[in-house]
Amino acid sequence: MTGPLSGLRVVEVAGIGPGPFCAMLLADLGADVVRVDRSSANGTAEGARFDVLNRGRRSVAVDLKHPDGPEVVLRLVEQADALLEGFRPGVAERLGIGPAPCLARNRRLVYGRMTGWGQEGPLAASAGHDITYAAVAGALAHIGRAGQLPTPPLNLVADFGGGGMLLALGVVAGLLHAERTGEGQVVDAAMVDGTALLMAPFFGARAVGFWSDERGTNLLDSGAPFYDVYRCSDRKEIAVGAIEPQFFAALLEVLGLAPESLPDQNDRERWPELRAAFTWAFEGRPRAEWLERADGVDACIAPVLTMVEAAQHPHVRARQTIVDRDGVPQPAPAPRFSATPTELGRPPAVAGEHTEEALLDWGFSAEDIESLRQSGAVG
Repeated sequence: MTGPLSGLRVVEVAGIGPGPFCAMLLADLGADVVRVDRSSANGTAEGARFDVLNRGRRSVAVDLKHPDGPEVVLRLVEQADALLEGFRPGVAERLGIGPAPCLARNRRLVYGRMTGWGQEGPLAASAGHDITYAAVAGALAHIGRAGQLPTPPLNLVADFGGGGMLLALGVVAGLLHAERTGEGQVVDAAMVDGTALLMAPFFGARAVGFWSDERGTNLLDSGAPFYDVYRCSDRKEIAVGAIEPQFFAALLEVLGLAPESLPDQNDRERWPELRAAFTWAFEGRPRAEWLERADGVDACIAPVLTMVEAAQHPHVRARQTIVDRDGVPQPAPAPRFSATPTELGRPPAVAGEHTEEALLDWGFSAEDIESLRQSGAVG
């Protein structure tokens, strides 16, 4: 493995969504991540290659309900720098792999916990998904157009931005602390907390009176006509983000609109007039023609691309932002490092594919592994 985290060892207890995303990020940056899958899990190599979130790490299959299963994880913990788990509060403790026994085995361990509501609070034991965490955190209410219901922003906000990415930051911060002090700790990453954190600038904007609770009426939520999406004559869409005055002037030049014939950019009362002018202009030409007219002009115009289209965009191709692995297009590791470059690691694994290989590499003997296999503790 290459990358800035090369040499670090991480145990990932298999989960869904934000937990695997965090593990993928750490593996992309060079960490040796071993994923502990259920021994009852099944699959094929053909199916596994589409599980992009599972790339970059080896898989061992462990039955955590078997009397000897938790001990396998605890022995891995002895060699690990960090552990990731995404159970509801109390489940890891009941399984025997909670923070207390893990830190007893390895005082330097960073124990990363990924939940929706956190380890305590009235909703801690409740089920939820990205949309519910974003709703309670004060984010979902502000995403959408005026007069319409909120628009679920895929599951990018709570699961991946406020969840998995924040857990990855927390784990790396914990690792830095452990390196300085020799002491590990528990990282409690809750998606409701992380989503609220992503809203920090909007809390400030609302407090100062710049942001309205009425969605679809503000600068960045489709309220401003110069920060929105328009449809062209060929039904393809184009994004506009001409906020600053110089970019707004360039946008008018591209559209062929005379500034003196339009309302002032920041006259919110007349934004509907400005939007109507932009809508009329964009509907008059196909998208390719607008992009040609905007080429080399800082008008903050971009095509709205699907995943398939994005992979073919010249800038994306030049930077190799999206790469192909076994016929599956996927984002390349990010960010980029000058001294410790990253690369796409192992392909996604079938559950238990590396049980023997990984356990041997992490200090188990062949006899240990065979005994565990015979007992049914590992698959």
